Amino acid sequence: MRKLYHVPILHMSADMGSLAPSLDETANADLGQEVWQKHKETVSSFWDCIAQFFNALDVKGFKIYQDGMVADGADGLRIIREGISQGSKNYEIIGKLLERGAVLVKTEDPTMVKQEYTYIAKIAHAKSPKEKEVWALRYKLAQGKLLRQRDDFIAKRIQETLAEGESGILFSGAYHDISSRLPDDIQVTQVKDVGKVKEYHKTLASTKKYSQGLQRLALYLTSPISKTSS
Repeated sequence: MRKLYHVPILHMSADMGSLAPSLDETANADLGQEVWQKHKETVSSFWDCIAQFFNALDVKGFKIYQDGMVADGADGLRIIREGISQGSKNYEIIGKLLERGAVLVKTEDPTMVKQEYTYIAKIAHAKSPKEKEVWALRYKLAQGKLLRQRDDFIAKRIQETLAEGESGILFSGAYHDISSRLPDDIQVTQVKDVGKVKEYHKTLASTKKYSQGLQRLALYLTSPISKTSS
């Protein structure tokens, strides 16, 4: 039996690299300052909970799979360090896992990751609402197929590199569907419920005020993770 912990990602602005200022400005305008600020606090606390959970595990030899990670070895470590320097808690956790003996694995095909990044960059840097709308539509039309291709690739990488008796950790966005593509001998444990992460995303996107529903979901995302998850 092989074991895989799945962490559904809540992205921080720091995870978006050079696109962060533009995306942050757009989100602040769309959601309002109060909602966006509380969202950022939720994301930060979410990653604190994830860190505490893995701090309690012996992760020596664990394989680390990160969506968007197009390299391992020295290049992969450089990517992790760069993310840490930009303030990414996701990458900070991975950095500490590697210090404790975990192993970073190339998770994605660079070509597919670049395709998705290009769409997001075009939307973020659009010079007019019309241009932004056009690129958002193009991205929406391509997104489903691209996500399926990426998920197929990630699942194959996990299957090929996670050996019998080994454990791994997968950090991937909640809208990825990788678990269903894995063989039955890989036992997947959700560190946080993927469905609730999706629900949080949808509720956040459709609100202009910090509702009770959003608060309830944020409370779940930031609550300590039960040891039974391990």
